[in-house]
Amino acid sequence: MKSNVSLENTLTVAQLLVEFRAAGLQQGFRCEEFGRNTEFPLLAMTKRTPGPRPRIYFSAGIHGDEPAPPLVILEMLKAGEFDARANWFICPVLNPSGLHRGTRENVHQRDLNRDYQDRQSLEVQSHVHWLEHQPPFDLALCLHEDWEAGGFYLYELNRQDQASLAPDMIDAARGIMPIESSAMIDGRATAEPGIIRPISDPLLRNNWPEAIYLCHTHTALCYTLETPTGFPLGQRMAAMRAAIAAAFKLAIPG
Repeated sequence: MKSNVSLENTLTVAQLLVEFRAAGLQQGFRCEEFGRNTEFPLLAMTKRTPGPRPRIYFSAGIHGDEPAPPLVILEMLKAGEFDARANWFICPVLNPSGLHRGTRENVHQRDLNRDYQDRQSLEVQSHVHWLEHQPPFDLALCLHEDWEAGGFYLYELNRQDQASLAPDMIDAARGIMPIESSAMIDGRATAEPGIIRPISDPLLRNNWPEAIYLCHTHTALCYTLETPTGFPLGQRMAAMRAAIAAAFKLAIPG
């Protein structure tokens, strides 16, 4: 389903990638191409600080009709929010061809967020290869949007029963926009208002999304944040940033 808002009137995808590189280098990130589809490079950004620091992973743009997440990461990057408090691992635009077209799928009509089991797409093959060369993450945040939603919500995968970050993220987002109130979201029952805790065992799932793969191989704690594309872009970005700030407050010591 195509979003009602794209990168139109903000940045082209090519410009967005240039801005990510420039801002990343300015903020001390290592910027690398971990692959390339038929049109655009696939960009990863890493920043490590000596000493014990939490390792935090971000991804965005895996669905091309969800423009707010890449723009949120770029805004945070320019604001210097990825600082020495943590080690950062960021894949800001996993589906640049879809983002270019405003479509959920890539240029070959494949939903990349259902491809982490079979790995048929070049983008996911390249992403998994890059991930296999990274250390385990203490926290993973996958940023998304939902054209059907009436408010902010999130998925929590927490396979070691750590202290949940979800209630604080929900409270932070509530100050910006409504929280999705449905008892069923995307066919799944909510554990609390706006919080879904799905089955995380990959052996019980088909067509793995990125979060299931990450929680199986790279992290014990993963959140998928969802904003409703029917709301204004600025409001969606503000809600997502507020939720992320709440997660940082809990996940980063000091």
